[in-house]
Amino acid sequence: MTTTTADQASPRPVAGAAAEPPPEKVAHPPVAERAARGRGVRTSCPRQVHTAAAIEARDPVALLEANAPARIEELAPIRYGRMLTSPFAFYRGAAAIMAHDLAPLPRTGLRVQLCGDAHLANFGGFASPERDFVFDLNDFDETLPGPFEWDVKRLAASFEIAGRNRGFTEAERTAGVLAATRSYRTAMREFAPMSNLAVWYSHLSASDIEAKLIAEHDTKRLKALARATEKARTHDHVRAFHKLTHVVDGIPKIVSDPPLIVPVDDLLTGFDDRGALVDVVRSILRGYRRTLQKDRRWLLEQFSYVDLARKVVGVGSVGTRCWVVLMLGRDADDPLFLQIKEAEDSVLEPYLGRSKFQNRGQRVVEGQRLMQASSDIFLGWHRTTGLDGHQRDYYCRQLWDWKSSVDLEAILPRGLVLYAESCGWTLARAHARSGDRIAIAEYLGKGDAFDRALAQFASVYADQNERDYEAVRTAAASGRIKVEEGL
Repeated sequence: MTTTTADQASPRPVAGAAAEPPPEKVAHPPVAERAARGRGVRTSCPRQVHTAAAIEARDPVALLEANAPARIEELAPIRYGRMLTSPFAFYRGAAAIMAHDLAPLPRTGLRVQLCGDAHLANFGGFASPERDFVFDLNDFDETLPGPFEWDVKRLAASFEIAGRNRGFTEAERTAGVLAATRSYRTAMREFAPMSNLAVWYSHLSASDIEAKLIAEHDTKRLKALARATEKARTHDHVRAFHKLTHVVDGIPKIVSDPPLIVPVDDLLTGFDDRGALVDVVRSILRGYRRTLQKDRRWLLEQFSYVDLARKVVGVGSVGTRCWVVLMLGRDADDPLFLQIKEAEDSVLEPYLGRSKFQNRGQRVVEGQRLMQASSDIFLGWHRTTGLDGHQRDYYCRQLWDWKSSVDLEAILPRGLVLYAESCGWTLARAHARSGDRIAIAEYLGKGDAFDRALAQFASVYADQNERDYEAVRTAAASGRIKVEEGL
């Protein structure tokens, strides 16, 4: 699936072209040995060393442009327009820059499945398969195994930058950063003695947050949580159907709102064989559904394809090919919207090594399943050849399923601290599932040395982020890059 834009891509070998290597032998060292390893890392990589944020001279525009050739060229100005809204918006889209900056810094060697872009806006609420409202990480485009502290540093810096964006005092910003890092450390130490199954089943639901607020007699935020939960429950496929479609000759079609939403018929003007296009779409859906569990595949097969549109999403993702597919089940009151999003190489791969998955979409899906407590039932992947003849990898999920996020433009200092605690706990839980939680907990320790080191790092990196933001603004003013504002 693609537009007629002659973008070039560098697909990996076709999945299955080479024999799968035999499974690696899994080591099971005793608890005492794992704990000793964590304490030993304090010598090779002292916790205080994480204050370091000395950034070598580099061109932030060049780092952002490195993956531009694989993206849709006409959408690049929208990406820059969204990033230049504020230094915080810039940070959201600059995961590639931060990966470059983290690479030369000291590393613990304590590896986990990284989110790769664990800033505070990539956490939020959504529906679990059991229809509970849960809080978790929700963006895994950059996921890859790597040192645990990379995610924690990106999270810590995001709270400093968001606090500056809201005009908070230095003390208020530091409180938010320390809340995130302290919550991560204490949660990891709580997970360390737990059983493997107990860690795996751990999650943070709306009822868990509600119980905490009740214990703190925080009636104001209890009411805000109730409102947010109720609003999220309406953010579903039915609402998407009414918002994103209209009826044409008795058939629901996705509305056109260029350049943000462009129905496929509008993209393929001059393409005469519409039947061939429908065959391509159905072939893609058939290929993707083979990556689902059999029961979920059966459910998906109860829906029929209706329409397709290209959709611009996110900040850093703008320019990647993202599609929304409208499907109907029993009747017009039974809609399903799927989002099919292009998966590129992780921005971490130049520094941490290539993913073991040949399909980039599978890299995203497998990372998400490993890190999230509950994942979308329709989460899957596929590789396809577009109408321009280029192979590209995609992953698929539901478009809306009770999704919600914090209002960063209205959040107050106390709210930022509470939100930081939830994010820190959630990130620790995600890392505890995939990494050596005992070694990481021993490395972090009982004291706040790691917390304060990252608070200092966050402040220094926020200064660097502001300089990068101004450098890109200058590039826009000089005409080096094109910017489309207001989209």
